[in-house]
Amino acid sequence: MFAKIKDFLKKEAVLCIAALCAAATMLLVPLDSAYLGYIDVRVLCLLLSLMAVVALIQECGTFQFLAVWLVRRFGGGRALGVVLVLLPFFTSMLVTNDVALLTFVPFTLLLLEKIGCSGRAAEVLVLQTVAANLGSMATPVGNPQNLYLYGNYGLGPGEFFAAVLPLTVVSFVILTISAAFLLPRGLQVPEMEAVPIRDKGKLAVYGVLFVLCLLTVFHVLPYGIMILIVLAAVALMKPKLLKELDYSLLATFVCFFVFVGNLGRIEAVRTVLQQLLQ
Repeated sequence: MFAKIKDFLKKEAVLCIAALCAAATMLLVPLDSAYLGYIDVRVLCLLLSLMAVVALIQECGTFQFLAVWLVRRFGGGRALGVVLVLLPFFTSMLVTNDVALLTFVPFTLLLLEKIGCSGRAAEVLVLQTVAANLGSMATPVGNPQNLYLYGNYGLGPGEFFAAVLPLTVVSFVILTISAAFLLPRGLQVPEMEAVPIRDKGKLAVYGVLFVLCLLTVFHVLPYGIMILIVLAAVALMKPKLLKELDYSLLATFVCFFVFVGNLGRIEAVRTVLQQLLQ
């Protein structure tokens, strides 16, 4: 029992901390009907839909296909280091940083071992991690925090991209220069077999679902319609996936909403924040 609790605390550390913070504020703000107004249902629906659609796209081997195609086309010498680092940088803009890393880190380790560069794995993985986090800040769907900020503060595409584009460009330049020196200049990459995309018909459907999610993010499509379409499609095409989604992330956001909502109702906290913003 204690071992299971310990494992849960390690695995869901962020959720546990968020739950403790929410519980602490609930001691100061009694439970009432105002709590329902804390929860941003739109953000939760978008998170759930994006997690489901990205998982479906990933199952088709899309990202593995992209990685192998780029290595075959641009691999060799210093270009390979740049490809390996920029893959998670650009991919994380659409599928979040954690998905990008979970996809490309195993591929990178296998590739480095194959070309005899396992000794450079630490440097490559560090830059990939940095790249995934920097790339994910560039779009509203790059990470859950962006999704919340974009929706909560009513930002438009122009406002959002104007704020993040300069940082993204600088990050791209620095990462490219750094990655160019990761691997030896004369490195020869052995021929790799092409990785086919599995079930292109389903991938096309998943692509449409992803576009629907983006339309909802940019306030073109109501989130209620989007979540119904996505969940219906998942239930028909991959019902088991509904049990495998990261519901702990949704629970973390619920705790966060409660924590922030309660802080706004505590007079002392509100006074301090007003003074800081003056």
